[in-house]
Parts: sequence; structure tokens; C-alpha cells
Amino acid sequence: MNKGTLTELGLYLAKRSVNRAEVARKTGLSTYRLSQLSINPKSQLRADELYLIALAIGEDPGVMFKHLYREVSLRG
Repeated sequence: MNKGTLTELGLYLAKRSVNRAEVARKTGLSTYRLSQLSINPKSQLRADELYLIALAIGEDPGVMFKHLYREVSLRG
């Protein structure tokens, strides 16, 4: 998979060499959904999905959230 086409979640999972099939099995999310979240920038990651993925890969959900959305800031 070309890393230039990965979403922030896709990059995060790739850097940690995460097996998406195992994450799908642990979380109940489909491998198709995980693929879409990893490569399609128009796919919106829901909070419950992020939480389940974080738990499945042994990451702190808050740390993962802050990393994935580090570009988001308040206007002002």
C-alpha cells in the first residue's frame, strides 16, 4: 500500500505494524471498514471506532485521539 495515500489512521496503524484482520476480529469492525478508514480521507472515524481500535492495539485512546487530530484547533 502506498503510504502517500494513507489517512492519519492508516499511517498510525502502519507505523505500528498493526494487523488489520486481527483488529477487525477483536473490535467487530469489518476489514473493509478498517481499510476505508485507512485509505479513504472521506471516511469519517467515529469515536466508538477509535476507542475500540485503540483498545485492540493496546494504545491509550486519548493519546491516539490527540495524535490523529493534532491538526485540529480552535479558530481565534
